[in-house]
Amino acid sequence: MTAPQETAAGNAAVDQSGSRQLRRVLLSSFLGSAIEFYDFVLYATAAAIVFGHVFFTGLGPGLAAFASFGTLAAGYIARPLGGIVFGHFGDRIGRKRVLVVSMLAMGLATTMIGLLPSSAQIGAAAPAALIVLRVLQGFAVGGEWGGAMTIALEHAPGGKRGFAASFANLGGPAGAVLASGAVTLVSLLPDRSFLSWGWRIPFLLSIVLVGVGLWVRSSVEESPLFRRFQAEVEKRRMPLAEVFAGYSRQVVLGLFAGLAMFGMMGIATMWAVDFAVHHGASRTGVLNAKTWAAVVMFAATVASARLSDRVGRKPVMIAGVVAMMAFAFPMLQLVGSGSALAYAVAVAVGQGLQGVVLGPYAAFLAELFPTRVRFTGASLCYQGASTLWAGFTPAIATSLVLAAGGGTTLLGVVWIGALVLCLVAVLCTREGRARDLPG
Repeated sequence: MTAPQETAAGNAAVDQSGSRQLRRVLLSSFLGSAIEFYDFVLYATAAAIVFGHVFFTGLGPGLAAFASFGTLAAGYIARPLGGIVFGHFGDRIGRKRVLVVSMLAMGLATTMIGLLPSSAQIGAAAPAALIVLRVLQGFAVGGEWGGAMTIALEHAPGGKRGFAASFANLGGPAGAVLASGAVTLVSLLPDRSFLSWGWRIPFLLSIVLVGVGLWVRSSVEESPLFRRFQAEVEKRRMPLAEVFAGYSRQVVLGLFAGLAMFGMMGIATMWAVDFAVHHGASRTGVLNAKTWAAVVMFAATVASARLSDRVGRKPVMIAGVVAMMAFAFPMLQLVGSGSALAYAVAVAVGQGLQGVVLGPYAAFLAELFPTRVRFTGASLCYQGASTLWAGFTPAIATSLVLAAGGGTTLLGVVWIGALVLCLVAVLCTREGRARDLPG
């Protein structure tokens, strides 16, 4: 070969290697979020239809549901702490190392929930152990999303950052489909068998997903942007201190910008399941509807992420939030109708709108922060928003419905008010689509 030919061949080999590595990174991010949402939807569904009967026996239906959703919230409280701890090490020593630890811890906690004895067997120790495992699960999840999103975004070329970062969210609908499908299958068992041992099977299967995820993640290389700025990062102060000192405004806006997406998640995939079943909708029909709604959400997430690379993150997110406002009251009416078909329409449209906001949300957060604190800053926003809006939404919604004597009007008013806050937060941020990623 001549020198120019050798150079061209070398460049082609580098490009091919880079494309292959990017595919591995995206697959790793996809699998991580799939496992995260598998665990999340699994726990949320079990909290709605199982845990009240297994771990909170002796309480009335309303109090049992409230207690079950309370354990869900306990895990969400741990998520920001996990985001801070994993973010600190991810911004100091690298993204890849912490992602292995977070995935392993996440899967082990979920598997152990499937092995947990009931309160009838060990008394009050059962709900106490459930809370401990839920907190461990939440702590691990707190580090997973930020690392998966950051490493995907930092491997991607500039014009595809939104789509690449969305892989940390794209696995979500896939995980939701797997979880909903698994619970739907075991729910076909007789009630006694389902509540005794059937519900445990999907939890135990989590360890299989984790094994696949760790195998893929082992071949992923460290983020090139992190390597470029690593020497500078090591000389700086703690990432968390720098985030609060220089980027507190971005943190606040990022927290409120996530309200629409996480609020819809808390209402559609958690609270509404319990509400619909208690109003006469069949349990199997509701779980089937959740499975198909996750497919709709997946398609909406892909489309909106790609669109955000063309028109920007803000226009897509604003359109999604406004559509949620318009659909809030119709959705609540459909959920409370007692019809599984009506619930299916409500959750399909609701999760489709959730996907519209979810698609650009990862890149939206990542572009608020420089590389040296991106893992910490984005994780703090995402996990803080998930704690405030998704973690407490089911309990808040249940309380508002109880306070209104069983009606949903008060819930609808509060929900729309929260969406207004989200809209203001998105409007107050700078568009990041065309910006360079600083060190």
